[in-house]
Amino acid sequence: MELDALKTAGTFLVLFGVLAAGTIMSPMQTSTVMMVLGGLLVFGVVTLLLGVKHGEYRASH
Repeated sequence: MELDALKTAGTFLVLFGVLAAGTIMSPMQTSTVMMVLGGLLVFGVVTLLLGVKHGEYRASH
């Protein structure tokens, strides 16, 4: 499967949307939900960037 920036961004947004919907539907306070979503977003972006760089490394070696 060939991945490009559009497919990667789309997949990331779909997965984050599922996580966000589940978090929003939880019985937590709104401020807590926003903090959790912020952490999820940062973790997701860092993990995505590390995964892309690791894939680039594996493809070149």
